[in-house]
Amino acid sequence: MPGTPEDTQAAEAARRARFDALVTEADAVSVAGWDFSWLDGRATEERPSWGYACAMRERLGRASAALDIQTGGGEVLASAPKLPPLTVATESWPPNIARATALLHPLGAAVVADADEPPLPFGDAAFDLVVSRHPVTTWWDEIARVLAPGGTYFSQQVGPASVFELVEYFLGPQPPEARGARDPEQARAAAEAAGLEVVALRPERLRTEFFDIGAVVYFLRKVIWMVPGFTVERYRPQLAALHQQIENEGPFVAHSTRFLIEARRPGRLL
Repeated sequence: MPGTPEDTQAAEAARRARFDALVTEADAVSVAGWDFSWLDGRATEERPSWGYACAMRERLGRASAALDIQTGGGEVLASAPKLPPLTVATESWPPNIARATALLHPLGAAVVADADEPPLPFGDAAFDLVVSRHPVTTWWDEIARVLAPGGTYFSQQVGPASVFELVEYFLGPQPPEARGARDPEQARAAAEAAGLEVVALRPERLRTEFFDIGAVVYFLRKVIWMVPGFTVERYRPQLAALHQQIENEGPFVAHSTRFLIEARRPGRLL
């Protein structure tokens, strides 16, 4: 039998209370660093088949001088069991700089505050390995410049239209130039134009699920370029509607895109 009006009102009040609690919690938690463990049990994302962190650690084990560009909070670099004798990381966001410094200095790595714009604050041919996980921008000419002959750039990057189901939920349909940005073949062309030889290029499309609205809020606060200027108050009506959709239909499903690129500067390491 259908519930009474009082039952309906009580259910609606409970739904609003749950929405407010989830959003308030996610809006208050720190988003410093590049650790997404707060989302455990609240969102899932398939991992690329190549295992970037493991492959990066293996390359670090063979390097003598390494640079990690846009290190975030330094979490990925710090996962290596042993760093090269000379290891440097760059980062631009002050909260991440502090976090990366605290994490990486005890491991022997220096953290350099850098605006993520050329030039990189290093001399020519300074590193035999440059790595970067999810760089916002890849300055290929600068990478080629700081790599020693025979040196390697190894990077996992965000591909085109990544998580655009969520982006377009809030921003509406995006133009073709936005959907086509970060194409792996564009990265190949830019690397080759900088004088590098691309030795590996692998794209993948990966399923992502958000199980509650708090996970959406946290993700958009942390990955700030997805919905520029995102705040809970600005997008509260859309968040409320999405909360109801998730409550009624289950997880919000999107698809992230990633590609692995490895490029080498011609020549021989000394």
